[in-house]
Amino acid sequence: MRRVLASLVCGMLFGLGLAVSRMVDPAKVLGFLDVAGAWDPTLAFVMAGALIVMAPAIGWSRRLARPVLAEAFDKPAKTAIDARLIGGALLFGVGWGLVGFCPGPAIASLAYGLAPSLAFVAAMAAGMGIYRFIEK
Repeated sequence: MRRVLASLVCGMLFGLGLAVSRMVDPAKVLGFLDVAGAWDPTLAFVMAGALIVMAPAIGWSRRLARPVLAEAFDKPAKTAIDARLIGGALLFGVGWGLVGFCPGPAIASLAYGLAPSLAFVAAMAAGMGIYRFIEK
């Protein structure tokens, strides 16, 4: 139960941070990505703030024998950089640049009930379903 409650609190804090920083607004994100045009650098401060908070937390977590609310650290099975990883990163980056949404902010933006958010999350879910179908 503690793990579920901690997950809920962390998710709500993450969503609040996305909303306050306006990362749930595709126009804001696209303005940040438009470095050759009317560039809006404010999201760089959001990213810097995240780094300031996370750097000590990562250092602290490396000294732990195990996570606070889990039996062991969940490390990735694969560590090699391969064509699938590069292709996925490219697809993610192109999608983010075209639409201004990535998965976390898109899901958080559902709280606003806007059609573009709903369409993006539906398309993302469809893409995940197609991937699972193809992988089987």
